[in-house]
Amino acid sequence: MPWRQAAVFVLLVIPAISSAQKMYTWIDDQGVAHFTDIKPIAREHEHVELKRPSLIPMRENITRGKRVSTINQQVNRSLEGSSSGQRTLTDKQEARERERKNARCEGYREKLDRIQKQLRAGYSNDQGNRLRRQRREVSQKLSRECLLG
Repeated sequence: MPWRQAAVFVLLVIPAISSAQKMYTWIDDQGVAHFTDIKPIAREHEHVELKRPSLIPMRENITRGKRVSTINQQVNRSLEGSSSGQRTLTDKQEARERERKNARCEGYREKLDRIQKQLRAGYSNDQGNRLRRQRREVSQKLSRECLLG
């Protein structure tokens, strides 16, 4: 019985492999490129050489991923252990930093609102370009410093 299954497998796989390696391409009258595994008879065509697909063993990737995760956890634990004994900022300093950040972010939002109002009110071409550039810069600062960081 196993021989029969192997024979069926070979009979199904070999034609698929051999036909998959013969590819042809041609360009039609509208300039559209076509690819096929059937040789075109009535058209001028080119034979396309296909490279074998690269195979990546998944077991190796999984074990490397687990190893990297383990190393990351060890590094995080060592960093937590070293920083828990020493605090670089006091609670008051942290509160002041948060207040400064909130004030800076609110300033960015107000500036964006002001630029948006100017854009909606109408502008000359040069002024519009300048306003859009400013809007882009302020929006990037708001995203980087307030939303992402």
